[in-house]
Amino acid sequence: MLRDTLLPNHLRPRREKVFGPGPRVPLDRNAKARVKEMARALLRKTEAGRHYGVVTAKALAVLDALLWGFHNTKSGQCDPSYEAIAKRADCARSTVSLAIKALELAGVLSWVNRIIRERDHERDLFGHWVTRWRIIRTSNAYLFRDPQPGASVPNSSKSEFRSGTPVPESISTLLNSDDPLERALLRLGRSLNAIPEATG
Repeated sequence: MLRDTLLPNHLRPRREKVFGPGPRVPLDRNAKARVKEMARALLRKTEAGRHYGVVTAKALAVLDALLWGFHNTKSGQCDPSYEAIAKRADCARSTVSLAIKALELAGVLSWVNRIIRERDHERDLFGHWVTRWRIIRTSNAYLFRDPQPGASVPNSSKSEFRSGTPVPESISTLLNSDDPLERALLRLGRSLNAIPEATG
């Protein structure tokens, strides 16, 4: 993420734009407190001659406004406008923009652009009525990163083995396999000490 901010604007990856509500991650009060404490830790002075760290006091106020003022604990919805955040955090709109960028750089939150389509009826160059679609950015959908490992990150893949099923039993079918690829994978696993040697 830090690498992307050092790139010129035309080389940076484009921010995702989504129609509708955007992604949502529910957080309970404990998760919100962990996010807040992680940001507060980044508030400490990190360099000589600097009175604050990666996160400023205003960025912390913006995070407070997002977490406790706009984030819905059950649904995970958090998509206020910059103006609403600025009013809640008692700062300028430009400060909100800088604070959100600093919080994203620090790994506290992430966001995507929420957009809608609007149909406009207008005249073209020849005076005929035409319908055009405009895409308008409405607000951002914010996601917060819980610092507790595996707390808010859903498990993208599950093991094919149920808990309690011994894995070596399922591997024993590979030991007598005629497939050279399976035998090669088994040898690779043994060399990495991932699979115990077969007995007998």
